[in-house]
Amino acid sequence: MTFASLGLSPALIRSTEELSYGAPTAVQEAAIPPILAGRDVWASAQTGSGKTAAFALPLLERLGAEPAPNRHLPRALVVVPTRELAAQVVDVIEGLGWHQSPPLNTCLAVGGVSINPQMMELRSNVDIVVGTPGRLLDLVEQNALRLAGIRMLVLDEADKLLSEGFADELTRLIALLPANRQSLLFSATFPPAVQQLAEAMLVDPVALDIDAGAPPDLTVIAQRAIEVDASARTPLLRHLLETEAWTRVLVFVASQRDTEHVAGKLQRAGIAASALHGGLSQGTRSKALADFRSQQLRVLVATDLAARGLDVAHLPAVVNYDLPRSTADYVHRIGRTGRASNMGVAVSFLTAESDVHFALIERRHGLHIPREQLPGFEPREPVVSPRDPNGGVKGKRKSKKDKLREAAAAAAGAARPPEPEE
Repeated sequence: MTFASLGLSPALIRSTEELSYGAPTAVQEAAIPPILAGRDVWASAQTGSGKTAAFALPLLERLGAEPAPNRHLPRALVVVPTRELAAQVVDVIEGLGWHQSPPLNTCLAVGGVSINPQMMELRSNVDIVVGTPGRLLDLVEQNALRLAGIRMLVLDEADKLLSEGFADELTRLIALLPANRQSLLFSATFPPAVQQLAEAMLVDPVALDIDAGAPPDLTVIAQRAIEVDASARTPLLRHLLETEAWTRVLVFVASQRDTEHVAGKLQRAGIAASALHGGLSQGTRSKALADFRSQQLRVLVATDLAARGLDVAHLPAVVNYDLPRSTADYVHRIGRTGRASNMGVAVSFLTAESDVHFALIERRHGLHIPREQLPGFEPREPVVSPRDPNGGVKGKRKSKKDKLREAAAAAAGAARPPEPEE
């Protein structure tokens, strides 16, 4: 299968060749024809599957083939959960549409920056708006964004949109759109909330479950699990940076505060590092990503904000400084490396407290990753995996009840008279 055989115009085919897309991925091959035919589509698409181009190419094809009835009304709306993903989608759309004539104009509508430039941009001829729910509604309320001309709606990372609490805003946005439109919904997982949303907004959809229930291809990612005390994780990270030939590393931590804390320690050690989290201004976040992509930064320390949609070409390594709370997010995190058939490395730090959770991650994804200990970083209390027949972590670390029972038994023994000598 080639992009030419999918029914795309020469201009778009030329862009895929120049961008080295190669052959269509599975989701592109399955989604592009029904979208070109005007059908609603409900697609499961795992991280790194090429889903952005799966909707961007037919969107550009359909809009480019028909003259705009009103040049002052946008015709397509793409809704995503994060500012970074929105900016990335705009880059993909503009890159693929480079050779179209006349070119289609795209507007990025996200929070964290002044709304005024976006309002000014929407006064010109904009064909496609890509944004996050809150800012899109702000623009509607300011009468800067008019949705009466929307012919195509795309919800990207629908599961993340709902899990991040955007359900009410999505409902308000969808209610403002024309009923006669084409709707596309892409999601890595399909929990009940996403299924309800799909049933409410899609009309006779083509359901593409080519990735549903199947684990993503992790064969291009070398996965490692290193046991270490929690207090020694930053020294271990510095050691890996010194001994491994990683030009760049994406490090995931549990909280916004931890991104600043770990990045600060690395900076004081002379390592070019920066934090990325939702509490930063959009300008700061954009600069951190741009510096990381251009290799001015070696380490980007991020929350799960960076686990979905972030595409950094040829990223050699990902480190789970803290494990993700959701087992599903493990795959999204490590999927930032090993993209486009390039090899990658994913390292997870395992403490006595997190080893049980990592075993759950392994079971959920059908993995078995040998535990490692590096010289000089061996944990003081060796972690026993829950797979160990001797009882795992609980056998090594007494519970509060166990300690109370032992104390009571010791007290009772002390109260008894001594046994007579034989």
